[in-house]
Amino acid sequence: MQTNRLFEIIYLLLNNENTTARELAERFGVSSRTIYRDVDTLSLAGIPIYMEKGRGGGIRLLPDFVLNKSILSEQEQNEILSALQGLSLVGDGEGGQVFKRLSAIFNKTVTNWLEVDFSDWSFGNGYVFDNFKTAILERRVAEFDYYSAYGEKTRRRVEPVQLWFKSRAWYVKAFCLGKQDMRLFKLLRVSNVIVMEEKFEKRDLLASEPSPTPESHHRPDVTMRLRIKPAMAYRVFEEFAESMVEKQPDGSYIVTVTWPEDNWVYGFILSFGEHIEVLAPEYLRQIIKEKAQQIAGQY
Repeated sequence: MQTNRLFEIIYLLLNNENTTARELAERFGVSSRTIYRDVDTLSLAGIPIYMEKGRGGGIRLLPDFVLNKSILSEQEQNEILSALQGLSLVGDGEGGQVFKRLSAIFNKTVTNWLEVDFSDWSFGNGYVFDNFKTAILERRVAEFDYYSAYGEKTRRRVEPVQLWFKSRAWYVKAFCLGKQDMRLFKLLRVSNVIVMEEKFEKRDLLASEPSPTPESHHRPDVTMRLRIKPAMAYRVFEEFAESMVEKQPDGSYIVTVTWPEDNWVYGFILSFGEHIEVLAPEYLRQIIKEKAQQIAGQY
């Protein structure tokens, strides 16, 4: 990328003081003419870079030049380094190299404020994320086992397009070769991922909206009113937006939320145990009551 090349040219000049267009062209695998254009670009950006012809000439920066006092404010430097630090955790490695170089240029020691761990608390599944990242960057077909929301296990062959984080969960957007359609797969339901040697051609798939799940089951929405006791206050503000919550004089919470109705919703409500009551709709109260009785009957 040109931006990375421009930063590296500045980095080299700050450390080597002098170089030639030919040396830079060989280093970056471009023509000398491209290097001359890069020098013009840097000059227009306010970098005091200049060229001298003849013996002993070359490309130089003005003496005592310091990048961080030239074109970037303190806040801009911190924002760039923070962004690159985050990119280095999930990117293809180039962000980490640029981060190190710019840290040296800016003469900054940046606090390691961000850590990304793609495994959960029960078992290590970070390899799933890494495998899909590899498949996306190298444009290779991936195979994996997938469990639907209904416990159905299928083997999938896909062309992964993008890793996507939404509502506290990671998904992969992919073109499913079996369904011949864009699909969205939740990474927590993925296992036994294999990145194949088989390559695929780039498709313009991000413009198309993937199916929310690989299943064709229709799940109607249900609007629920829930009363949650004060003991579960920490979950109320983890699970629901503030606009959904009304605090009551006795310390309890009335929550109004609309979700697709399925077994997950029933299990979610039951996970609050005795600390929750379904106020509406009436038929949902009955469903939860029957399920609670079935659970009690097993004990």
